[in-house]
Amino acid sequence: MRQDRAAPARNWKYRAARGQRKSPVQRACHRRGRHAGQRLKSCPGSVRMSVNGRNHAAHHAIKKAMICHPQHKKYFVMRRLNLNHLHTFALVIAHGSFSAAAERLHLTQPAVSLQVRQLEDQLKLQLIERVGKRLKPTSAGNVLLEHIARIDAVVEDALQELSSHASGIAGKIAIGTGATACIHLLPPMLQALRRRFPELDVRVSTGNTDGILKAVEENLLDLALVTLPASGRSLHITPLIEDEFVAIFASSQRPMPAHMTPERLSGQPLVVFEAGSSTRLLIDEWFLRAGIRVKPVMELGSIEAIKEMVAADLGYSIVPRMAVAALHHRRGLQMLPLATALSRTLGIALRQDKPVSKALRQVLDALQDLKRS
Repeated sequence: MRQDRAAPARNWKYRAARGQRKSPVQRACHRRGRHAGQRLKSCPGSVRMSVNGRNHAAHHAIKKAMICHPQHKKYFVMRRLNLNHLHTFALVIAHGSFSAAAERLHLTQPAVSLQVRQLEDQLKLQLIERVGKRLKPTSAGNVLLEHIARIDAVVEDALQELSSHASGIAGKIAIGTGATACIHLLPPMLQALRRRFPELDVRVSTGNTDGILKAVEENLLDLALVTLPASGRSLHITPLIEDEFVAIFASSQRPMPAHMTPERLSGQPLVVFEAGSSTRLLIDEWFLRAGIRVKPVMELGSIEAIKEMVAADLGYSIVPRMAVAALHHRRGLQMLPLATALSRTLGIALRQDKPVSKALRQVLDALQDLKRS
């Protein structure tokens, strides 16, 4: 064939000689470190190229490469498997006929038959056979059905994982709070967030209110859930929930009055939070309003340690209700209300200039939901 001299750039031989372009054969062969020409020596026939036949020659080269190397053929077949055809095949088997599957898919019967036939042609296997009036899978069809179930599961997992990226709900959010809220308030919320947004990594650290607020101001934490009042020049603080206090005793103790007064409690051994914590300050103020200055027998930094000491009948304590609200959180304990109400307010602390990302918004919304639960 005569080549067009006016357009030498269209000729791959001309461009390849100038180092501008590889031939279709070179592009078609799988990259394994060997030159395309070496690989095609074992291929029967030859690949011809003309100026006006580039697409045909490229397709022919790919076909030749696949014939020479069966693994390439398998690769291209798997790449071209149509998920819709797989589901159509599964529906035909499930309903036992093309017509029933067509009705379910809102397609015509010939369209369903064509999809199954194309799948069989692609795999070069018979997948369906007629047994009486119903269509049944062949042995190959049964194998494919097992794989379809696994393919569906993998695709579903992939879509769930990608959904968090598509919505932008991903990344790390660091929360600071007290031990009581961390143990008894946040776990259900964190569990729900993990299920909805697998790519959202919410990390919780505990400490005293002052230390947590300082970490928020220094941008080491994204937000804090702390006992109010709390303050900070650069912080925006929003009240969230009210949590009342109750008195707890060992369940082995004799029956107690329905309501516990400061006077009645002052003569008993008190196991309480360590000095300096916001919770301890509230308890001390509750006694001081009745003119009583208490002297605890134990001062501990852990709510769970306090509960264990009380359950061992080593004293009583005054704790937030959330710490003993669930039955399994007050084993060995009895809970009694205080005659004079005592409560604390938990609030959210956030830097005023903190950008609220989609991930942070989801966490803030989840915290607001605690108010309604």
